[in-house]
Amino acid sequence: MEKSNIVGNILFTEEQIRQRAAEIGRQIAEDYAGEPVYLIGTLRGAVVWMADIMKAIPNETEVDFVMASSYGSGTTTTGVVKIKKDLEGDIYGKNVIIIEDIVDTGTTLKHLKAYLADRNPKSIRICTLLDKPSRRIADIQADYIGFEIENLFVIGYGLDYDQKYRNLPYISYLEG
Repeated sequence: MEKSNIVGNILFTEEQIRQRAAEIGRQIAEDYAGEPVYLIGTLRGAVVWMADIMKAIPNETEVDFVMASSYGSGTTTTGVVKIKKDLEGDIYGKNVIIIEDIVDTGTTLKHLKAYLADRNPKSIRICTLLDKPSRRIADIQADYIGFEIENLFVIGYGLDYDQKYRNLPYISYLEG
């Protein structure tokens, strides 16, 4: 990759991210001892990370997607969470793992976890590519964390800025 083609300052390379996904996949396999898992990806940002995670889990898996937002068109949370796309499958009695791109304030994720818990899954855990605890407002933590980061504006590997840069094969940050 030529330096001139790089957007922002690289935090994590594709190789580092895939290696971490493999480690988390092994941990999930161990934690669930061969039981099936139901992976729920949060659209749109978690798609790339979810692909790596699901390939790393040897257990039987089902895959579904949900879209929830508390950001509207801005870059700060409104605090009001809306479900824009619901699940297509039934999670009753299943081991659910929410696959998230980043846990920032936690507002949307806390709401989503409670929303899904009302459907009586056997368990709910959270797997996030990035965790930004310095910005946490809601009382929620991920069970599986790819990387913890400082308060940076990150792009790439599914994360966007105004719907751009999701396709970058690395995670970088923009200086402001």
